[in-house]
Amino acid sequence: MSNTSNFREAVREAKNHALVGPNVISNALPFVGGGLVLTAVGTYGGLGVIRNYPGIFFPTFIGAIVLQLILFFVARGAAEQGNKNTALPLLATYSLLTGYTLSGLVSIALRNEGVGIAGIGFAALGCGITFIAARQIGSNLSEEDGMALTKTISLGVIALFVVVGGQFLLSLFGVYTPTWLEIGISGIGVFIFAGAAIVDFYILPRSYRDDQYLPAALSMYLTYINLFIFILRLMIAINGRD
Repeated sequence: MSNTSNFREAVREAKNHALVGPNVISNALPFVGGGLVLTAVGTYGGLGVIRNYPGIFFPTFIGAIVLQLILFFVARGAAEQGNKNTALPLLATYSLLTGYTLSGLVSIALRNEGVGIAGIGFAALGCGITFIAARQIGSNLSEEDGMALTKTISLGVIALFVVVGGQFLLSLFGVYTPTWLEIGISGIGVFIFAGAAIVDFYILPRSYRDDQYLPAALSMYLTYINLFIFILRLMIAINGRD
């Protein structure tokens, strides 16, 4: 869920407001799709660990988060420098680890009678619908509106992850967020990442050339993974934790 540095970098690189990569999103989409497939594979593997070896899941989950954070910055740096031979395997590994860390949330959703596999499918469908709407809206934003939305969403993402980070740390000590607050945080998360999807279609063609599709793909991948997470969190919170 390391998305804040991508937003700050995008705002900084888009100062001239000119389209430098009109086809960068089209070039990035196959890699976004590939990353999401690998994430699904990682999630499936994580669910297998939860089912067959539940005692080792939590320590491996913590290890995966630490490795995921390291890989994010290394892979992002390689992608930004255009080192595709290094960036691609790192991004593939990052996607698998993301799936593994996501498996805990998916397991909770599967156990929740009000969510289940149908709810997971709904969350995925919501991401697809967001993509279609964001493409239409983001591609047609004016320069003034686009930069204003980008800065607003950037601040929102930073604030959101401060809150989520606090939630995670408190949960390690057995302190959990009340249901009403979890619904509020998750709803705001859905709203912010829906906005981030719009921002991607505005900012990425102004930040990256057509051949810089890997960092653009990483930005879009993070947007839709986080959108999926917050939709799923919202559904779990509404239907009550098991």
